[in-house]
Amino acid sequence: MKRFIKDMRRYLPYTKYATKSGLKSEVASSHLSWLWWILDPILFMLVYWFIFMVIFGQKKEYFHVFVFVGLSMWNLFNKTVSGSVRIVAANRAVVTKVYIPKYFLILILLGQNLFKMLISFGIVIVMMIWSRVPVTWNVIYVIPILVDLILITFGVSAILAHFGVFMDDLKNITNVGLRILFYMSGIFYVITDRVDKAIATLLLKVNPVGFLIDACRQALVYSTTPHRRLILFWFVVGLGLSAIGIVTIYKNENHYVKVI
Repeated sequence: MKRFIKDMRRYLPYTKYATKSGLKSEVASSHLSWLWWILDPILFMLVYWFIFMVIFGQKKEYFHVFVFVGLSMWNLFNKTVSGSVRIVAANRAVVTKVYIPKYFLILILLGQNLFKMLISFGIVIVMMIWSRVPVTWNVIYVIPILVDLILITFGVSAILAHFGVFMDDLKNITNVGLRILFYMSGIFYVITDRVDKAIATLLLKVNPVGFLIDACRQALVYSTTPHRRLILFWFVVGLGLSAIGIVTIYKNENHYVKVI
């Protein structure tokens, strides 16, 4: 714990700088620059809206907001986890020359994707105002829900980053797993409307991403109270996964340079 606190104080300024630099370099060669961070989720939302509202006749109230919330949260998890599997090898030029705790590479990637998610949630607020979505005090649950998502995303990413150093095929396995998880998380449909209620309840309990997306929609869009015990449960799980990931990296990071 002392080492973690010491490293956070020492390397956090670098993390902030690297996050900003990564965001700037990402759009440096684009004519639309940062506008892509707004257009990209909107275009995906319009595609899903057209397919499920027009073609399949989805009747869910505030469906455009429903989809946008799901996509915003999923993109944070998906892009961070998939990008972390080979993140040590991808930053070979850095890790072979200077020492930095390797989980800070994940924090940089997470910071970039978190910034984009916050932009998307800004668009969600505009959509809610435009559509006159009623807001209640349940909206405060969005904060612990997003904290859970960040912790679980970081914990899973840190663990995969460690094993990704030694297993080249883990990237492909992770992509398949994320694709399956995408369809299990109800990004563009209501899980309880598509499968048996008992199965849907089980899916939401064992799938933290699906549960957190559903809980965020309940609190933010549909003015209902999400399952508070499960929010607390996944917070504890997220802390545990993060601790396991950090400890694992600390114990093994001296071997990473030799492998890559």
